[in-house]
Amino acid sequence: MAKRSKPGAGPQPGQPISLRTLGEYLNLSPATISLVLNNAPGVRSIPQETRDRVTEAAAKFDYRPSFYARSLRKRQSFSIGVLVPELSDGYATEVLDGVEEFLIEEGYFYLTASHRRRPDLIEEYPRLLMERSVEGFIVIDTILEKTLALPTVVVAGHRNIEGVTNVVLDQKRAAELALRHLYQLGHRKVAFMRGGSHSSDADERWECLMGVARDLQLTVAPQACVELQLRVSTPELGFGPTNELIQRGADFSALVAFNDIAAIGAIRALMNHGLRVPQDVSVVGFDDIQGAAFHNPSLTTIRQPLRQMGVVAARILLQRIRGQASFPDVVPIHPELVIRESTCPPDPKHASSKNKPA
Repeated sequence: MAKRSKPGAGPQPGQPISLRTLGEYLNLSPATISLVLNNAPGVRSIPQETRDRVTEAAAKFDYRPSFYARSLRKRQSFSIGVLVPELSDGYATEVLDGVEEFLIEEGYFYLTASHRRRPDLIEEYPRLLMERSVEGFIVIDTILEKTLALPTVVVAGHRNIEGVTNVVLDQKRAAELALRHLYQLGHRKVAFMRGGSHSSDADERWECLMGVARDLQLTVAPQACVELQLRVSTPELGFGPTNELIQRGADFSALVAFNDIAAIGAIRALMNHGLRVPQDVSVVGFDDIQGAAFHNPSLTTIRQPLRQMGVVAARILLQRIRGQASFPDVVPIHPELVIRESTCPPDPKHASSKNKPA
């Protein structure tokens, strides 16, 4: 790696920029330049001064390593496929932030496909992504029916599928945090939203909520339970179901929404019926999306560390691709209760009749 005190002649106008021309300019071997520009494992053996000279020359001549050459040499595409229900969904967006953060550091790229919960697209998109040479999959809030042909990590996956690692929130702990918070405030009449069958979290979250309600000896009245039907990522998700609860005369002082988006819609429905949040009805959300803290009232919610879940999913996937480690079928993530303005003790002056339509 001998070098001159001064660089050699630069490339002539119109001359293609390659590792060889950079090597002639810097009097360094193409292998040394490749190590630096690709941030390869052996780069630490190269003096920092030399690394700086390489990056400065690459910037000066606008040279970029050939992605295709690197892929052919290592027989890797350095890309993964990501399946999400909707790109506009706050949950998926925050998980993707964590995925992207980790992949950038590892020199990987990702291709995203939004299947809008259509079974045909969930079936087809993995094949299309494989045709683009992805090395593995991260699947977010999507119900998989079978093993995919490449290493796969599912965020919010609750099915035991061979070859799939599930990164999941501890739903039992989340249910305990939400219901014990309401119970300690004094609420004994609680309404519940159950997620739709299209959501991968719906069944386990519901079973955990019902289990904790039994432990606390809370009566779960059938008329105080409603299942979400729409497949949308807007507050309309919880607006209609909350109207339904009120119109059927359900008696409740608190509402556990399926997620924060549904909670925001629920609050609007309650306000439209003359009910105040939290004075007349306390509302608990789920996820702690970015807008939860800025809604009026700000949402009490169960925080899922969504960015962390994305980072964990990406790290596990790359380790599986590289054969660096083995993992259990399930990697649990711990939730946190975030108490804000949408919950308070029930006001005895506002009787249950407040929850009934005029």
